[in-house]
Amino acid sequence: MVHQTDIEKRSAATGALEFVKDNSTIGLGTGTTTHYFILGLAELVKQGIKVRCMASSVDTARKALSLGISVIDSYADKLDAYFDGADEVEPGGSLIKGGGGALTREKILAYNSREFNVMVDSTKVKEKLGNFGVPIEVLNFGISFTKTNIERLGGKCTVRSDFVSDNGNPLIDCYFGDIDNPALLESTIKKIPGVVEVGLFNGMTRRIFQGKGNGYILKEIK
Repeated sequence: MVHQTDIEKRSAATGALEFVKDNSTIGLGTGTTTHYFILGLAELVKQGIKVRCMASSVDTARKALSLGISVIDSYADKLDAYFDGADEVEPGGSLIKGGGGALTREKILAYNSREFNVMVDSTKVKEKLGNFGVPIEVLNFGISFTKTNIERLGGKCTVRSDFVSDNGNPLIDCYFGDIDNPALLESTIKKIPGVVEVGLFNGMTRRIFQGKGNGYILKEIK
């Protein structure tokens, strides 16, 4: 049986695929919604569209290559677009990302893209961020210090068990409850020594594709 969330993820990905341009260089995110996007992108490639991709994780790169999609390791210019899902999104376009553990590479690609297109099912849309824990990639050295310093900001934190990022680092998942100012929280956490990257994405989103049934809602973020 196909779950409604899977239908909506596929619908959101289908909408985002309409913004893939021929002869473009794009970034590919990581996660279940991006999986549907990659499947659709492979069909476009079979139809003759030319596209090169930078992948935000080893897993995404493997999936893309197995489906005949060109994957590159580096690019000197801005990517034409970046396509990825999110764990939570609020009306202004701020996101929590990194449930799959690829937040650092995801943020690098999002920052270095001309536009960031976010694909989500309806369960990911919130009035405020915070129900989903904020993933934080950290150095293993001094991790207990880092965790304590983050908790002093009001978070309830746990080190993700049996997990190491593609960069070789552990992750801490931190629950803050309703986040009134995601940008301030992001910048404050990033000042803590030992923090590599924070799974709060602010001021990056260009479009949100929200799956709804067999269709989708498109929201442009100015």
